[in-house]
Amino acid sequence: MITFIINCCLILVFIALFFITRKTNKRWSKINDYLGTVTNTVNSVRYGNLTTKIEKLEHPTYQNVTDSINRMVETLNDREKMIIEYQAELMRQNRLLESVINSLSDGILIINENFDILRATPKISTWFGVKGKDIIGKNMFEFIELSPEFNIEKLNGDDVYIKHTSTNNFVISSQKLKTDDKKNRFVLLIKDVTNEREIETLKEDFVATLTHDLKVPIVAESNIIEFLLEGKFGEISEKQQVALLNMQSSNKELIDLVQILLETYKIKEKGIKLLKETIILNPFIENIVNEMQPIANKSGIKINFEYERALTVFADPIQLNRVIKNLISNAISHSDTKECIDIRTGEMQGYITISVIDYGQGISPEEIKLIFNKYYSAAKKFRKIGTGLGLYLSQQIALSHGGEITVKSTPNTKTEFCIKLPI
Repeated sequence: MITFIINCCLILVFIALFFITRKTNKRWSKINDYLGTVTNTVNSVRYGNLTTKIEKLEHPTYQNVTDSINRMVETLNDREKMIIEYQAELMRQNRLLESVINSLSDGILIINENFDILRATPKISTWFGVKGKDIIGKNMFEFIELSPEFNIEKLNGDDVYIKHTSTNNFVISSQKLKTDDKKNRFVLLIKDVTNEREIETLKEDFVATLTHDLKVPIVAESNIIEFLLEGKFGEISEKQQVALLNMQSSNKELIDLVQILLETYKIKEKGIKLLKETIILNPFIENIVNEMQPIANKSGIKINFEYERALTVFADPIQLNRVIKNLISNAISHSDTKECIDIRTGEMQGYITISVIDYGQGISPEEIKLIFNKYYSAAKKFRKIGTGLGLYLSQQIALSHGGEITVKSTPNTKTEFCIKLPI
């Protein structure tokens, strides 16, 4: 009996174990199926399919995981669409920028520190005689020549020779690129200035011819006025004398303007030829002051000459006279305060200095950068006569002596032009 009972219990246990095992196996089978679905979905997303989803299941545990994975896929899909839109916009902007750069009349070249070409515009390829991307990686000196003393970081309108072109009126400027990788790269801008130089030559020739033809009748008129004032054609009344003196003053201004134009043209064609000699500076400047004081008197201005000791300088007296007179004339024109004009001599390391100081309108920092440029004239602002060549010519004369003219100014306070000549 006991044996029967034991056997029945064992049978019941085996039956129970059978059903339990069968139920567990079904559960594991469902889990494996679900994991397989998840794995397939993840792999599908991994390879770029962001439209795939896991079907909803009734079991709450599976459903939470399913919903999380589906939301992740939807988020990734939205992000992907945004990225595609951004990429499309960047490509549009890049194409627009590239079109603008390629349409420039100037050529743009990007190089590394070894002067190898990293990028070039079509204009550069045309000038260099190389098609398309064949130019990339080549050394720029296969195509151009620069002055042996060139500094790649300081190129600014320097002449450059392009080997494959028939005309060579090119200038080059450079700008260092700032990059995160700290590698040295440079943007080079090459410009064809053939037309500008042809126009400049025509302009110079026209000015030279015009001024030469103008000078003859102006000088003749000046001589006639002088004869009239001397009474060689008979006596003149006081009113006639005043009128003739005004005409003589205007005539002198015209002669000075024409002379400056002619001198500028001569500098361009032949340079400045100097006939230097030792000049005792104090009496030299005193003579100039005595000559310019009558002109200053008309504006109610006194010219003061201050010096500490006797100085000598080795220079061309005619050219130095022209420079000092021009600076004093400018000071008179721009000293509207009726104050004096101070002239001072001195020394600094390696140089003798002659300073002309006025206390008028002054010069703005922006104008100081331009005043020595050819044809730039601040006089136009004040409705005064001026070619814009006086300071340019004066600076060229100073440079030809191995010196320079510097300027310091405080607007509406004072301006100081300093001629520096080597000892």
